[in-house]
Amino acid sequence: MKTDCRNLPIDADGLPPHCLTWAMVALACAISMAILDSYIMNIVLPTLAHDFRVNPSTATWIVNGYQLAIVSSILPFSSLSEIVGCRRIFLIGAIMFCITSVLCALSDSFITLLIARIFQGFSASAIMSVSTALIKRVFPRAHIGRGMGINAMVVSISAAAGPSIAGGILAISSWHWLFAINIPLGLTAFIFGYRFLPKTIHDKQQKYDYISAIANAITFGLLFYTIDGFAHHNSLIRLFVQLGIVFAVGYFFIHRQLHQTKPLLPIDLLRIPFFRLSITASVCSFIAQMLAMISLPFYFQNSMGMNEVMTGLMITPWPVAALIMGPTAGYLIEKVKPALIGSIGMIIFCGGLFSLSYLDPHSTHFDVMWRVAITGMGFALFQTPNNSAIMSSAPSERSGSASGMLSMGRLIGQTFGTTLVAILFSYIVKDESTAVSLQIASGLAMLAAIFSASRLRKQKKAPTA
Repeated sequence: MKTDCRNLPIDADGLPPHCLTWAMVALACAISMAILDSYIMNIVLPTLAHDFRVNPSTATWIVNGYQLAIVSSILPFSSLSEIVGCRRIFLIGAIMFCITSVLCALSDSFITLLIARIFQGFSASAIMSVSTALIKRVFPRAHIGRGMGINAMVVSISAAAGPSIAGGILAISSWHWLFAINIPLGLTAFIFGYRFLPKTIHDKQQKYDYISAIANAITFGLLFYTIDGFAHHNSLIRLFVQLGIVFAVGYFFIHRQLHQTKPLLPIDLLRIPFFRLSITASVCSFIAQMLAMISLPFYFQNSMGMNEVMTGLMITPWPVAALIMGPTAGYLIEKVKPALIGSIGMIIFCGGLFSLSYLDPHSTHFDVMWRVAITGMGFALFQTPNNSAIMSSAPSERSGSASGMLSMGRLIGQTFGTTLVAILFSYIVKDESTAVSLQIASGLAMLAAIFSASRLRKQKKAPTA
């Protein structure tokens, strides 16, 4: 008789093989749909603006609303998971993503679609906040690196493939199907997650800090809303008033966290040097990633004369390289220090980004694709060991908070990267803006490599769970 995967002892060292495979199917389906929906909508914004008769800046809120919902709620969800369990938060997120995707697909007005997208963002946040904590629970301690490799591969491929998938769907159908494709993924995640994901450590006696959750949402949500306002040249008076509110609420929020035993913003984890350096390196890497992923399509289409299909093809080597390097990096960190592998990955990433900055309108498709492949390879080689270092350097009972911080670091990096591209494109000559974006990205990648390498002094061997 096979073991009931859901009721394994809390101290069990991973899942049995027959449970592990299907548990990872559930996690991969949920993670891929949450990440895809962060990128898949960009290509359809002009269509939505036309169909709903709104201006382009208003249409961008279909993307911004989703992102702001995730940023403002991911830490509250990770904190809640330590009270009710990561498995329960994951299952709620998966089924709610299905429901909100149906509402998005059936929307007949802009405001209906926007509200559904915001709630879809909250659902994605629930999934992202606990996914890496569940991977840590699912895999045996000796093979956590492999799980992190699969996770990094799914994230990288989903992010890079989003525009191509959207283009393919729009070539044969309407924008409604961009949401409908989430339904089978979400149902698969829920069904297999319910059947195969195990219970996790949680403290039912711990009280949830609602005040901190509200302060967190205001601090991070308003911060990124304000930064986006700078990129779109909003009124300076209004922007500085918003910044004043951010600093006031943020000061109260951080001061409150310093006096909590288990803070919603896990400042206690940031006191761990290995954890702090890994999170910082992650933020730098994702700022660099978004600088490249957003600026390159503009250069391919505006300067090199490519269409949308060819642009997607030029980006394809990135997810292909991630598909190869993600599992490879997961295997390597069982043999080599994660800090060393991560540093090498970021140096390769830096070199790829810098080489891309020297493309010109006469560059061949091969010139583009080998550079993109190197960039994707370096990024994947860094993410797997870095994610593993983040999770394994945190105490087991703080896995929910560590998972939330890992996702938060990615979101902070991606949001700053996206906004930085908008600012650079606003103030720099069009033909030079992509090159400048890529050169700044390569500098941030090198900074991430330095942070990663500095971990070698903090710990002589790779951290263990």
